[in-house]
Amino acid sequence: MISVTLRSETDYSEWRAAARRLLQHGVPPEQTDWRGPREMTSFLDDLQKPWGSLSDTNTNTVVPRAFPELAERVLCHTDPERFAKLYRILFRLQSDPLFLNDSPHDDILWLHECDHAIRRDRHKMHAFVRFKKVGEGRFKREQFAAWFEPTHYITRLTAPFFTRRFPNMDWVIITPHCSARWNGQILTFDAGGKKSDVPTDDALEEHWKTYFQSIFNPARLKVGAMLSEMPKKYWKNMPETALIPDLVASAKVRQNTMETHGVTAPNPLASRLRSNQYPPPQIPDTFEDLSEISDVLTLCKNCDLYKSASQPVMGEGPDMSRLLIVGEQPGDKEDIVGRPFVGPAGQLLNDCLKQAGLIRSEIYLTNAVKHFKFVPKRTARIHSTPGSVEIKACNMWLQKEIALVKPEVIIALGATAAQAILGKAVTLEKIRGCPLPTKYGPTIFVTYHPSYMLRLPNTNQAMEIQKTFIEDLCQAALYQKPEK
Repeated sequence: MISVTLRSETDYSEWRAAARRLLQHGVPPEQTDWRGPREMTSFLDDLQKPWGSLSDTNTNTVVPRAFPELAERVLCHTDPERFAKLYRILFRLQSDPLFLNDSPHDDILWLHECDHAIRRDRHKMHAFVRFKKVGEGRFKREQFAAWFEPTHYITRLTAPFFTRRFPNMDWVIITPHCSARWNGQILTFDAGGKKSDVPTDDALEEHWKTYFQSIFNPARLKVGAMLSEMPKKYWKNMPETALIPDLVASAKVRQNTMETHGVTAPNPLASRLRSNQYPPPQIPDTFEDLSEISDVLTLCKNCDLYKSASQPVMGEGPDMSRLLIVGEQPGDKEDIVGRPFVGPAGQLLNDCLKQAGLIRSEIYLTNAVKHFKFVPKRTARIHSTPGSVEIKACNMWLQKEIALVKPEVIIALGATAAQAILGKAVTLEKIRGCPLPTKYGPTIFVTYHPSYMLRLPNTNQAMEIQKTFIEDLCQAALYQKPEK
């Protein structure tokens, strides 16, 4: 019997390293004894094969693509047998790669039930964390604290959501198992705490109550559905729930009053005020420098994307550059930070630029569309490809950037960027890597967008596309326009 003692309840990389080491030596699940840090008691001294005697080997472990993501989430479950059960599934996958598709098997049923529980617990944490203002820090950044009691060990898994949701304030979320802290730049984790670590009084509680009372619709009240979505175990940490008993008791009376009153006529002054509220922005015909474009871009309402995006994202780079790279649109990370190519696709672009011998700071990078177009899905914002309307609406900004930067070569990443430059829809494979003239003057090279490589399920194919992408970057960087 081999005992494996893990230092963390939720560290997937630690569990994976231990599991790989066992697999490399062919240790079957029934000969392992997995322990978490909360089970660190005395262990058997007469182990048949001491854990420390297993030396590392170079044997590769092969698993289906879906397993690592599932395992990382399920490790956050409170089931004390999760380490052993995950290793049992991993061991079986070595001889049966389709084992994850065996839905009736007890281990697979357990895996998906745990995953569902983790997803649900994360959803509840997203929805029911209530911050209390505790003061102001440096640069007058507001500081907040919250207490939450998740069912499982999900704090590390869930905290990044709050860095995206509340990037401009300092906060701490304290749970019994772990505390997450954000200072505007770095997310750190400490030991868990107690509810008393968070102040009890907070002026924001009255705002929560007012908001909740205002949106409570008595005509749509379904108590069973409400309790299913918002179980009572969370109520003690949510100030607005103190209003629920009275709101439920008076729901029928309020509904009858609403029906008797009928539709309220709009204030005659409202239409006149609305027409004066948002005058169309005055956009000059010419700009002296890129900073002027950036200032006016914040007023852009040429299409409807401004209504849901956090902010427009201006290009970034030197005032004049030989190379100008155009992407499709900002992503989720770019929309929050306000800079182009800072998300996963941007990181891949940085790596490829280095391999091509190019320096990002010497290149002007921008996007064909300046606002993030997305479809909300639960707690995520899923990228949606811009249409012709959005591309045309943003083209004026792209033209002005090109006119000021004066590049010799434009690299268009993907079909959307190519359409914005060439003025027509194109098939990427037909024109990729070919120097093409543009109405702006510079030569354009069209290649893949880094996000395309990130989406490819086949690793080998992704590596081949990345190699081609780097070659395209080199070709564009070295291109010299023929003499007339």
